[in-house]
Amino acid sequence: MSEHHSRWLTKLAAWTHDPAEKALVLLRDSAGHEGGTVRELRQSFFPQGVPKAVQEAIKQADHWASAADRPQFGGGGRESWAQVRFDQDPVLIHPLSGEEYRLDKLDDISPAHIKALSGEHFRSLIVKTAGDDIDARRTALAFWRFGPELKGSELAHLWQLLPADTRIPDHSIWSHLDLSRAFATAFAADAEGEGKGEAALLSMSFGPVQDFIAAARTTSDLWAGSHLLSRIAWEGLRVICEQLGPDALVFPQLRGVPQVDLWLRDDIGLAAGYFADLEWVNRKTDANPLFLPALPNKFVAIVPAGQAAALAEQVTQVVRDWVRNTAQTLLAELLDKAKLANTPDLPCHVQLSAQLAGFPEVHWAAIPFSRIAQDNDGKALAQQDSLAAASRPFLGNVALPGFLGSPAWKILSREISIDGARFFTPNPGVLYPAIYDLLDRVAAAAKSVRPFAQTRHQGYRCDLSGETEWLTTDRAQLAWGKQGRKDAPTLWNEAAKALPGLLRKGEHLGALAMLKRLWPRQFVREIRSMIGDDLNRYVVSTHTMALATSLECWLDAGGGNMPEAAKLLAEIRHTQPVALPRQLAESLYQQSETTRELVRRLPAWLDADDLDGNDSKVDDNREQRRQQVKNLLGQKPEAYYAFILMDGDKMGAWLSGTDADYTLPFEKTWHPQIRAQAKGKFPALDDYLKAQRPVSPARHMAISGALNCFSLHIARHIVEDRCKGKLIYAGGDDVLAMVSVDDLLRCLFLLRLGYAGIWPEQAGLEELLAAVNNRKDAQFKRGHALYNAQLLRLMGEKATASAGAVVAHHQTPLGRVLRELRSTEKKAKNEGGRDAISINLLKRSGGAVHLTLPWLQPGSAWPQALQGSLTDTPVALLIKLQALFAGNTSRRAAYITQGWLTDLPSAAQIGMAALQELLARNLAYQLKRQGGENAGPLGPILAETACRIARQRQQEPAPLVRDLLGVAEFLAREGRTGESS
Repeated sequence: MSEHHSRWLTKLAAWTHDPAEKALVLLRDSAGHEGGTVRELRQSFFPQGVPKAVQEAIKQADHWASAADRPQFGGGGRESWAQVRFDQDPVLIHPLSGEEYRLDKLDDISPAHIKALSGEHFRSLIVKTAGDDIDARRTALAFWRFGPELKGSELAHLWQLLPADTRIPDHSIWSHLDLSRAFATAFAADAEGEGKGEAALLSMSFGPVQDFIAAARTTSDLWAGSHLLSRIAWEGLRVICEQLGPDALVFPQLRGVPQVDLWLRDDIGLAAGYFADLEWVNRKTDANPLFLPALPNKFVAIVPAGQAAALAEQVTQVVRDWVRNTAQTLLAELLDKAKLANTPDLPCHVQLSAQLAGFPEVHWAAIPFSRIAQDNDGKALAQQDSLAAASRPFLGNVALPGFLGSPAWKILSREISIDGARFFTPNPGVLYPAIYDLLDRVAAAAKSVRPFAQTRHQGYRCDLSGETEWLTTDRAQLAWGKQGRKDAPTLWNEAAKALPGLLRKGEHLGALAMLKRLWPRQFVREIRSMIGDDLNRYVVSTHTMALATSLECWLDAGGGNMPEAAKLLAEIRHTQPVALPRQLAESLYQQSETTRELVRRLPAWLDADDLDGNDSKVDDNREQRRQQVKNLLGQKPEAYYAFILMDGDKMGAWLSGTDADYTLPFEKTWHPQIRAQAKGKFPALDDYLKAQRPVSPARHMAISGALNCFSLHIARHIVEDRCKGKLIYAGGDDVLAMVSVDDLLRCLFLLRLGYAGIWPEQAGLEELLAAVNNRKDAQFKRGHALYNAQLLRLMGEKATASAGAVVAHHQTPLGRVLRELRSTEKKAKNEGGRDAISINLLKRSGGAVHLTLPWLQPGSAWPQALQGSLTDTPVALLIKLQALFAGNTSRRAAYITQGWLTDLPSAAQIGMAALQELLARNLAYQLKRQGGENAGPLGPILAETACRIARQRQQEPAPLVRDLLGVAEFLAREGRTGESS
């Protein structure tokens, strides 16, 4: 038997050490949980029995996985107080927030029925060879990918969340099976002769990230940069998946990621029928999730210790070869389009090799579990001299650094017994937090060492990055400036003639910029060959995104039926249609053919020159067109749009588990039944129950799974289905999106709620956010989302996120907008204290406004805020003010107020309480005077909010009131809301 085949058989054996339905049959089935479906499956995989070496590897893997994720209970687990009948008392616990979910009793579903469902499900996933033998590799991958999906059953939603241990129901059976298989594979693959193999944690990262993405001139460049990095990450991950299986990955979790599904179907050969109803197979636009850059630039995997270095070197070589080969293919196409002979001696080939040498940057670190001392019985020893010595240079020169010196390890390092029965015995799996902590620090140290290779560049540089030479077929051309090469027969000018929508005349790019600019075209061709030639990609321009606001208002007012529409369409029919935000495009289906054609062509017509190079008439021509559109719409067309950059807060603390604000005590993760039995009854457990539970593989898997659900499903749904927006990328906790200015505040608030999977328990927010709440909308509740008939687990109520937003004119250079956006997002984290938003108005007329607000009132927390109404939060107040100025309240209220605010006494002079009272009275008067009785009550709320935030920041409230009114008034101006002020 080959080593490769043996590895996949080991996975199947590890898979069948516990049944998926364990929680539903435990203590109910006379055959025991190991006597049902897993026995049947194991007999079909191993007719002659499981080899002894494999059994030992699986036993050790199961023990390590259990210890890493939960207390083992041992002999104490057989006591009645430590047993849970899940069918009688089904409780699930959110792994990140600790929130409990009590389900309806399941005792009406018999164990026989459950076992029959499970057995039929897994038998349908067994793949046979042409000779009718079990195909171990494809079967193991089918089990991994589709085992958690029990479609068409009353247990479908619960099946994917079934706990590994009903006593600690905060992690699923699937995460336990994944971890057990990962350890077993590492042990078996690393073993030599009769010895035991070793496992190691391997961390790898690819970069640079921000600088590479930020070098963009168009929204297509933005998408391409992030998508390329995601694809590079996948090429590296593919090495691990092909050799060790995707279950080797602790982070990111790959189950359900479209790029991985494509690999399973086309490279591994899983039946296409498994994937037939998935979105990536059926979506024929760039709303297809394959277009979403969803993979992070870092991964952590459990690998055979002896192979860690070789795997890291192989991954590095593979990703760099892929980048170089892809770039060479695109350069050959560029030369062909320019009608230039592609000969090996062209300077552009030498330039490409030099500019791509060492790209991407790859950093890796590996920590073997052999650093953990253990005795002959496999128990982890209390004094971890080897691990402590390795950790001191990175974690502090103390006797027991990092996790080894934590209160949790002081408790977990010793055996715990209750009434003479062994409750817990530490084995090396318990020290996963110490290994991960050391790995994280070593990886950071490796990343800080950036080798520098000096390169020589002559002449003018790449127009996009400004760092390298532009690719040329004649090095003498590098001395030509902008004007000198404008009409010259360079590679780029000649290619631009053949690719006018992709390349700009006069624009000359280096190797990386070329790769980024041509990648969208290359990727579409690649995907079309796999899922159909009718798939298309649409780029929404900044001008189109701005106009979407005015066009939607016009359609809502019935303007599509005006005679002027048909008249203008006749004039612009020759213009190419453009891509629209999905929400606007779908609303057009209800309009006449004339209206649909007009709306799709208007943006391009407004941007077109049509003057045969006569630059002196361009501005006059565009102004005339704007006037025609203004006459059609009845108001000046919107020229502003918004960018959003959102980032999860303290993701490092979430992953490291070193911050008590982001961890849970052990007792919080126990089933309430045994928590009540143990608390106070067993003194030996008191310290254990109160201790903060350290980081674990299941926790990492839960975080990665939640981020996957948000980035693959929820972020796009909010930005493109619920708002007029375009998602540029969503990589885990990061979101970059472009949105129409009228939808900005709503999109921000929905993204924040969707990230955590929360919604207030009281009514009022739906109306405020204009949420449709129809059956197609994702429903958020208690750390989960019900979307598209799927139950998705998200980050939960303890997770926070900060966001920056920039409102800019569509003619503002994209590079400047992105620089301002990154700065604004940092201001939300720094000035806002995290869990905040920062909005920057880049007005063409000057007078920039920059507003930073917390999501919640200072002193509030999300769990408590959800009990009340989020309509009282600072961001909700801003939405109310926008609606106020968009209605009958004159915008003069904002202007007049901003005038008298400068004359107010300071809080230092009269005290914050007196200043709040003065502000409340004057604001109520001003708003009531300009907007009537309904406007007045917002005055005291605005005063209280501004004073609470100012008190927390130790600042004056007047500037905050000024900026709140300034942002609300700007966002409510005529043409942005469909109503005239």
